[in-house]
Amino acid sequence: MGRPPAPAALAPPAASRTRVDIREESPTRLEEYGAIQTAFEVRERLVCNPVDGGLGGILLTCRPVERPWIKDYDAIDGNRPVDWPAYFDVARWGILAAYMGSRRVGGAIVAHDTPELAILGGRDDRAALWDLRVAPDARRQGVGAALFAAGARWATARGCRALVIETQDVNVAACRFYARQGCTLHAIERFAYPALPDETRLLWHVALPLPPHGRTSVASMPSSPTTSR
Repeated sequence: MGRPPAPAALAPPAASRTRVDIREESPTRLEEYGAIQTAFEVRERLVCNPVDGGLGGILLTCRPVERPWIKDYDAIDGNRPVDWPAYFDVARWGILAAYMGSRRVGGAIVAHDTPELAILGGRDDRAALWDLRVAPDARRQGVGAALFAAGARWATARGCRALVIETQDVNVAACRFYARQGCTLHAIERFAYPALPDETRLLWHVALPLPPHGRTSVASMPSSPTTSR
């Protein structure tokens, strides 16, 4: 077999165009995608405080943890990128990779049209930002924001009206990042993880614009400015 064609580049936001190249890749490259580590040190968390038994809402307070620890999503059994095809049909997912020059520095995965993915609620007008990762030494350089913007364009191009994202109370940096991208926290589930009873699931939502002429290609979507991550 000959070499597969080079993946088409998705136009990154203007602010980072000369530095970050976002490409859409095949699901066959999930092993390379997973080479970017997700581990981070938990030094603080968002503590849920129900007001009036929850009738007055839930107050989130950021507090330092007594003993920091390392959280690694890929270390969870069955949660590595190469494991996902065993649980989901990833053929309809957007696999995005971020490069600085010839070096892969991050990636994002957008899930769409996946009935078995509970976060989508069986709807085809939503997409889920299933994963976003940036190499530790490439963080706070606009890579994460460029990936988020490309993921939003990918979803918009497929007629999605919203992007949903799942985080946890122990990933405060991710929560702050999604808030900066214009996402709104719309659900708090305190007992969502039986295997991790001390963690709270936080669901974020951001509305997407409808393409002026219906569904279109990602390459034709306009670029948007980015902020550092």
